[in-house]
Parts: sequence; C-alpha cells; structure tokens
Amino acid sequence: MKILGVIPARYASTRFPGKPLVDITGKVMIQRTYEQCVKCSSLDEVIVATDDERILNHIHDFGGKAVMTSVHHQSGTDRCAEVAASYPEYDVVINIQGDEPYIDPVQISKVAACFTNADTQIATLIKKITKAEDLHNVNSPKVIINKLAEAIYFSRSAIPHVRGSEPDEWLTHFDYFKHIGIYGFRSDVLQQVTKLPVSTLEKAESLEQLRWIENGYRIKVAETDLETQAVDTPEDLEKLPGK
Repeated sequence: MKILGVIPARYASTRFPGKPLVDITGKVMIQRTYEQCVKCSSLDEVIVATDDERILNHIHDFGGKAVMTSVHHQSGTDRCAEVAASYPEYDVVINIQGDEPYIDPVQISKVAACFTNADTQIATLIKKITKAEDLHNVNSPKVIINKLAEAIYFSRSAIPHVRGSEPDEWLTHFDYFKHIGIYGFRSDVLQQVTKLPVSTLEKAESLEQLRWIENGYRIKVAETDLETQAVDTPEDLEKLPGK
C-alpha cells in the first residue's frame, strides 16, 4: 500500500492572510509542517498543494516538494483531490492541515493504520473530551461513533443530549469525543467525494464531512490522546511551543 501525504496551503486566508509563510522561531509555518510530515514513516511521499507562487517557491528553496493547484477550490479536500489525480500510483491520500507546524508524526501514522483494513474508505482521528468548556465550544466539532469505530455524525453541538442532567455534568454520564482534523482517503473515494454536491447537513453545521456521511460513505476513526496547536489567527502564534 502506497500512501501520499498532501498538505494544502492557501495564501489568502480570511482570518490570517499569508499564514503559511509566517515565521515561527526561524522557519515559516509551512516548512515546519512539511518537515514534521516527512518524519512519518507511513508516508511514501509528501507534497504541498498551494495556490500561490510564493509558497511554491519557498518549499522548493528548502528542498521540499510542492505543486500549484487551482485558486478556485472551496476546501483543502478539493485541493488534495487535484494533486492525487496526478499520482494514481498511490492507494491512500492523507490530508494534513498546513497550519499545524508541530503535528506529531504519530498522528499521521494512526490515520494510515486504519487502511490496513481493506474496508476503510475514509479515516480520521478523535480525542476524548475531558472539559465541559470544550464540550460546549461550537468551534470544536464533536463526533458520535458506533460500535465499529465509525463516525456516524459530527456536530458543533454537544450530542447526545443527556436528559435529566445539567449540561456541565454531561461528561460524568457519557464519553464525548472531539474531532481532530486530519483525514485519510482511499484514492478513488477522494475523487468521488469531491464531486458530490454540498449537502443539507453540511450547510447546517458547516462541516464538509457530513456530506460524505449523508451520501453513505463510512468514516473510520482512531482514538488519540495527542492534540497539537493549530494556527487559525495571529493570536494563536503566541500559544505555540517556544513562543
């Protein structure tokens, strides 16, 4: 099984323009992310998928691999699919967030390991929630899983609702999980899901993975106790190690 790691990197971020090229203790963010990914022995190749020549040139300058993709993609998944279509020799594609400069290679390997099961179509990570503030944070999607370790729903709300208990006590009655945003896809499945129209659940929650579930695709989950700091805003830089 050959696995391709793709790191989408868009320059024109709404909340943080130029984010991939921001300096983090001597190296830009996309370089740090790339270097963490190539440490992962589960990946046979790592490629940055970008829409900007500045990012492309920087990756090439330090010896990394990057390709230009369309400026019209609506998501990183779409950008990954464009790259993967040019590399049909890979069986699995893992979409790694470009704004996690200290991602642990172990996280990537956990996703890759899901594909040792031939039935796995899509895979992602979950982490047990231990704080009520995380449970009720609408910016942190939650995951409901079945007995087969598959995601059956993602929501910004805390689900399920524990009837007869106050919301700040729900964690004592039920095991809740948050979604860790790294995805793996069978190569053919990746091409299929990016051709699907936006679904009603996806519109309601603004979570693209609901489109896949609504269309009958199965999402395998692996549990992790690791979580690295994503950089969504300039303020997030101050939360990184060494800052």
